[in-house]
Amino acid sequence: MTIHKAVIPAGGWGTRFLPATKSQPKEMLPIVDKPAIQYVVEEAVASGITEIIIITRQDKSIVEDYFTRSVELETWLCHQGKTDLLEVVKSISNLAKIHFVREKHPRGLGYAVASAWELVGDEPFAVLLPDDIVIASTPCLKQMLDLYDKLHSPIIAVQKIPLEDAQRYGIISPETYDYPCCLIRDLVEKPSFEQSPSDLAIIGRYILTPAIFPLLVKASPGIGGEIQLTDSLRILAHQQKMYGYQFDGTRFDVGDKLGFIMANLTLALQRSDLKPRLKRYLEKLVGNNRQSNLYLTEANRSM
Repeated sequence: MTIHKAVIPAGGWGTRFLPATKSQPKEMLPIVDKPAIQYVVEEAVASGITEIIIITRQDKSIVEDYFTRSVELETWLCHQGKTDLLEVVKSISNLAKIHFVREKHPRGLGYAVASAWELVGDEPFAVLLPDDIVIASTPCLKQMLDLYDKLHSPIIAVQKIPLEDAQRYGIISPETYDYPCCLIRDLVEKPSFEQSPSDLAIIGRYILTPAIFPLLVKASPGIGGEIQLTDSLRILAHQQKMYGYQFDGTRFDVGDKLGFIMANLTLALQRSDLKPRLKRYLEKLVGNNRQSNLYLTEANRSM
């Protein structure tokens, strides 16, 4: 069955970016000149997804407004003769058929995915987390969808990480260590360094079957008092085959301050209108830091 629906959970509080996210959803923070969530929507569309379900909160109408046509803005841009910007703005509301589901009481990623059950229906679907932006020649989700056409089983994107970072991720226990696709034996959410079953961390791209929904609805709160998606995936992995896929591409965690900065720099350097000036600035910045380090070294020697 061809997968044409994707779920994008966007109801989190964005606490790692407070106070900026006190009034601005973290998904709407700009990476160069587009909000983070748009990169994920564009990845889904480029992968063949035609229907997207975004899970938000009551106070996140700004996300809905962004993907809805703005007639007043379009009219103003037209009158100003800003045709290039007009086309950019109009294209946002035409990316895909987008539905919005508002959570009354956000209770974690698992709860958010379960909220899409009615709109997803009885068919396989994709899940993309807007915290993860993946730069790849072939979109990460497209790689996974092509693999699903062969396996017809749930697939989770994974990436090797330093084991000391395991407590930040869901971690898979692979049955096999085949590259790039391995059978999953088990999964655990945010294990300690000592308890981590591998160095393969779950990244925010999933292809799931509707069998996950009854498990999520019955799930009990896990770590942080939230309904964890990983806990239900663990049960599903014991009921049917599930695979971990090491995707081809560069992933940025834009829900993390450093990852956010790195994504902005990397994507800006890919822009012909920004690269020359940004490159000169970075070279100057590095040069000044080297000079400062030299001064510090000389000062330490003289003490």
